[in-house]
Amino acid sequence: QVQLVQSGGGLVQPGGSLRLSCAASRSIFSFWAMGWYRQAPGKQREFVAVLSTGGSTNYADAVKGRFTISRDNAKNTVYLQMNSLKPEDAAVYSCYAQARAVISSRSWGQGTQVTVSS
Repeated sequence: QVQLVQSGGGLVQPGGSLRLSCAASRSIFSFWAMGWYRQAPGKQREFVAVLSTGGSTNYADAVKGRFTISRDNAKNTVYLQMNSLKPEDAAVYSCYAQARAVISSRSWGQGTQVTVSS
């Protein structure tokens, strides 16, 4: 098991930027993948981004070119840099760490609110 602690959410104006952090309680080097989902009020949770242990990334079409997922192995932390934010990006963002190639091996962060509003 791993504990994931998120930080970095908040209120930002449209067009602004935020960086979310997801700090793990142990080394992230061995995880099969780490990533982010989001859930807006009244909507289903949706995939945002994933970073595999090999360094490959994948993004939801809605965030491609605006969001970047990265990691700092020395800090056991994964980041989600969000630029050019839109009102439709507002949601609770949750990070996860997946230990193996099965979804059931995921551990989740506590979630952090991102609000995009003028």
